[in-house]
Amino acid sequence: MVINLADTNSIANRFVAELRNAEVQKDRLRFRRNLERLGEVMAYEISKTLEYEPYEVETPLGTANAYLPAQRIVLATILRAGLPFHQGMLNYFDDADNTFIAAYRKHHKDGTFDIQLDYVSTADLTDCVLILADPMMATGASVNIALQNLTRFGKPAKIHIASAIASVEGLDAVRRLHPGAQVWLGAIDEELTAKSFIVPGLGDAGDLAYGEKI
Repeated sequence: MVINLADTNSIANRFVAELRNAEVQKDRLRFRRNLERLGEVMAYEISKTLEYEPYEVETPLGTANAYLPAQRIVLATILRAGLPFHQGMLNYFDDADNTFIAAYRKHHKDGTFDIQLDYVSTADLTDCVLILADPMMATGASVNIALQNLTRFGKPAKIHIASAIASVEGLDAVRRLHPGAQVWLGAIDEELTAKSFIVPGLGDAGDLAYGEKI
């Protein structure tokens, strides 16, 4: 199942528009904050799909009934671009366990690249609700390799994948390998360049958030 927030008018559209805007991107703090705010919106939307259980809250004047999430949540992200996006979700799922994945594109002289995965730091994933946040889903390779490696640490009860922007090609690649996952997107772009950059996309999210790497 794919939920594209752009299909419905909401404040999320503003955050995505500012993430794309070349002038606004010059302010790294603003860029990171927009990723964080989009993560907060997606966390709220994902929260509607969780299982809930009754809970009694003692107030100064009596007892109130509430329903609170009943499932253990693990928030996962792919370093480094995913950190602000991840933080937005953590602002709402503040008691979640966390998983961090170090992965990057290793480019070859012929213009191709492989996804290199260095390490994974994770909680137990058995029977949890796993939410993987990766801002840009270009080819889908990073998401697929991350989820493939995470299977070593337990089988989640449910998997959610969240991206700010995805290409059609990347989305198709992820859905082929993970048909049971629920995918949440800020926007879907049609074009992917020969070097696997999304067009119009927004550029390199990691560089825009933290400065160009060498």
